[in-house]
Amino acid sequence: MIEIFETNSPQETENLGKKLANDAVAGQVFTLIGDLGVGKTVFTQGFAAGLDITEAICSPTFTIVQVYDTGRLPFYHFDVYRIGDIEEMDEIGYEDYIYGDGVSLIEWANLIEDILPEHLTRITIEKNLEKGFDYRKITVESI
Repeated sequence: MIEIFETNSPQETENLGKKLANDAVAGQVFTLIGDLGVGKTVFTQGFAAGLDITEAICSPTFTIVQVYDTGRLPFYHFDVYRIGDIEEMDEIGYEDYIYGDGVSLIEWANLIEDILPEHLTRITIEKNLEKGFDYRKITVESI
C-alpha cells in the first residue's frame, strides 16, 4: 500500500510523523529516506511525540543509534549516514533493536537495504521548490 502526503510547513511534517507513530506497534520498522535538509529530523521529532516521548530528539549521526525508552514503546532511532561498511551495523547489534520490543526508525536506510527486514514501512521525503520552500511530498509505502 502506498500513500502520498503533501505538507507545507515543518509543523505539518511533524504532525504526519506523530500520526504514523500513533498507530505503531512493537517490532515495526520504519525507514526514512530523503536528501540533507529535507526534514527527516522534524518528521522524527513528531514520530517520537506520537510514541509519547517528551525528551529532545536529535539525529544520532555519530552514535548511529539512540534509544528512547520513556514512551509507550521503546524507540530506536538510527542514522546510518556515516556507515562506512554494513558490518558496522553488526557491531552495534542492530538486530537486537530491529527485532526487539520497540519501534525502529532508520534514517538513510537506503544505505543498508541488504540487511533490512522483509516487512517494513518506507517513508520518502522530497522537496519541490517550485511548490514552495516548505513544501514536502511524503510517500509512505508498506512493504
